[in-house]
Amino acid sequence: MKLVNSREMKAIDHNAIKEYGIAGIVLMENAGIRCVEVIEEILGVTAGKTVVILVGRGNNGGDGLVIARHLLNAKAHVFVFALSPPEVLPPDSRTNYEIFKNMGGQFSLLQKEEDLDSLLLCLLNSDLIVDALYGIGFKGSLSEYEARLVDMVNWCNKPVVAVDIPSGVDADTGLVHGAAIKATHTISFALPKIGLVLEPGKDYVGTLSIADISIPYKLLEDSRLQTNLITADMVGPLIKRRPAESHKGTFGHALLVGGSVGLTGAVVMASYAALRCGAGLVTAALPESLVPVVDGVMTEVMTSPLPETGQAVVGLEALAILDNLMNTVSVGAIGPGMSDHSEAAAVLQHILQHSGIPLVIDADGLNALAGNTEVFKQRQVPIVLTPHPGEMARLTGKSIAEIQSHRLAIARQYALEWGVTLVLKGNKTVVADPAGNLFVNIIGNPGMATAGSGDVLCGIITGLIAQGLKATEAAVAGVYLHARCGDQVAEHKGQRGLVAGDLIAALPDILMAFEKSSF
Repeated sequence: MKLVNSREMKAIDHNAIKEYGIAGIVLMENAGIRCVEVIEEILGVTAGKTVVILVGRGNNGGDGLVIARHLLNAKAHVFVFALSPPEVLPPDSRTNYEIFKNMGGQFSLLQKEEDLDSLLLCLLNSDLIVDALYGIGFKGSLSEYEARLVDMVNWCNKPVVAVDIPSGVDADTGLVHGAAIKATHTISFALPKIGLVLEPGKDYVGTLSIADISIPYKLLEDSRLQTNLITADMVGPLIKRRPAESHKGTFGHALLVGGSVGLTGAVVMASYAALRCGAGLVTAALPESLVPVVDGVMTEVMTSPLPETGQAVVGLEALAILDNLMNTVSVGAIGPGMSDHSEAAAVLQHILQHSGIPLVIDADGLNALAGNTEVFKQRQVPIVLTPHPGEMARLTGKSIAEIQSHRLAIARQYALEWGVTLVLKGNKTVVADPAGNLFVNIIGNPGMATAGSGDVLCGIITGLIAQGLKATEAAVAGVYLHARCGDQVAEHKGQRGLVAGDLIAALPDILMAFEKSSF
């Protein structure tokens, strides 16, 4: 499913009107009816219930007036409070105001202090509140008067239905500057807006519904809309059933390069995750002195000893062995537990320049590239980078705060600039591809913020590439599978006690569910 910003949604509305001849007032009518359907589900019997509808100056207010008309016709007690007089409403909104008044509807202006007192009394006696103050074009912050109004709504602790987006939330970023409506239900029209799935905006949305308002599907699936919501429907076709005539080589050979003293667990978990998600063969290449330790805990994963430095990290003498290994495997992952020793950067740069297979770069591999991202332009193969915000800050020279405030834009910028698939991890992990497409994951939970979770993700992506998925496909599917595992574990064990090994253990069940199409 596509995610859109306000500019894109306005263009879709415009094209529906101009290219397809769908009158704007028809779209407004459909939007209002879809909201009424949700309100009826919430209230059960609508007749006799009291509904307060807050109406703004634009077409979002017009949607609210459509809702008011239909609820009035369903014998609800409807009270409309508006921020501006009807004569300044846009034409379609003004038409709906006239119909509402002709039906005997109650319409009050919110302009003075005493108007807020009247509103408060009405809110306290209401069964439900409709927020149709501001739509997706809202930017900045509410006025002091509007902020007081919003605080009153939130304080009343009534069910609140937001029309398209809670007022005060930026549709493009999810940012909230000051007050915003805390909705219990939000009905977004045609497509979800980006700000509805990103924090802090997501925290104001409540239960999100996407309403069909009759916009032609071709407009909603336009390839020029480059931001996508990762869903089970998107990932399902990538998890194919295995053919009967197959062997371990059919499902690829993954190479994991990393490990150092005290950090062998990283390469172990990444290797097991690659195996558990279906790679036919997995080899862990690590400093030779650590191989006996790893062999003792990994029975199904092969190991390859590499020449090491005096600090027991991969040394430059390993380059020839790594070149040979790269010629025998399907995909390579570099970085888990590799340490930040100076020779790591040289090893990684050599691999990037000489590898003929797709590469996943994670953890210390990313740190080794800080200040040397030009090497991406020399690569001959698809690359997946999996930075958390701190690693992304080191790669780009930006602050963590800046990255977290503009996650989508920054992920897209550097995926394009570096020509890589970039997985910016964290709450709402973002996958960006070299063509400028974005994929946003909204599942997962805080319990996954635990040591080794990133290594598991690295292994899953690597294992999926080994089985034939393209780099971006593997990143998108890997992020979703990883998060789905986290949610399943949290459901049974809670978030606090979740550890990375639990994610690996959950993988077979999650994959089997996809193979049986139960998602």
